[in-house]
Amino acid sequence: MEPPYEGTRDADPILVTGSLGTIGRSVVESLLAAGRPVRAAGRNRSRVAEAFAGRTEAVHFDFTEPGTWTDAFAGVQVMFLMRPPALSNIARDMVPALEAAKAAGVTHIVVLSLQGAETNRFVPHAAMEKWVRSSGLDWTFVRPSFFMENLSGTHVADIRDRDEILVPAGTGATSFVSGSDVAAVAATGLLDPAAHRNRAWTPTGPEALTYSQVADILSAVLGRPISYPKPGGLRFAMHALRTLHMPPAMVAVTTAIYTVARLGRAGGLTDDVQIVTGRAPVPLREWAEQNRAVWERPTPTEP
Repeated sequence: MEPPYEGTRDADPILVTGSLGTIGRSVVESLLAAGRPVRAAGRNRSRVAEAFAGRTEAVHFDFTEPGTWTDAFAGVQVMFLMRPPALSNIARDMVPALEAAKAAGVTHIVVLSLQGAETNRFVPHAAMEKWVRSSGLDWTFVRPSFFMENLSGTHVADIRDRDEILVPAGTGATSFVSGSDVAAVAATGLLDPAAHRNRAWTPTGPEALTYSQVADILSAVLGRPISYPKPGGLRFAMHALRTLHMPPAMVAVTTAIYTVARLGRAGGLTDDVQIVTGRAPVPLREWAEQNRAVWERPTPTEP
């Protein structure tokens, strides 16, 4: 049985889509810590309610199911927008829901976008930003650099089981950022939308690293050698499809993102985390030490 909602329904809730994801979950926790009512949305309402133990209003929401839109948008003025990884056709799969949000009274959207989306028309985030800009809604774009959590999520099996990082980034440097830092920037925009109206922030970590350097850091933290074989895009795509079981659309988007790094365009650093939140971003070595357990192999048991 899912826990009952314990909060108040008197104040306007802040809607958080993708509330069970790495960033969405941290956004919800930041808003709750600030004392704001949250409507946490996800494709499985019961899972959302259980995840936050009744501290949020939980709602079933799917960008592609119009029947879920009314309850999600009712009484909401500010929302956090996260594109589900499987949705790459923004006009078809997301715009109708966003138009419904505007019609229901949403006035400000904080968008989880991508570093460089303003100049890279090949990623779906660019189309999402373009629609929001032209919608008449107020907006805040949060354009993070590459998430450290991809190393503990999408690529965890490669590192844990095969001792390698298999991504087609070449020798390009990437300005990694922790999900908690990204979520803190997004939550600040949600809590004070007027101060962040029509602003774009690019949260990054404090350093740009090549994947060879990332492999060295993980090797030191884990106490065993982690390699980076510098695969090309085709090898990565086949690995992502056959071994990581990514949907084809996600493979295409992910390959495009890594290609940006290969071309040397993913290493830009900013002070945005410090400016927006008042604290310095977490460096990769510190984050890896905090999360080392996800890459450690189980100790074999005696027969």
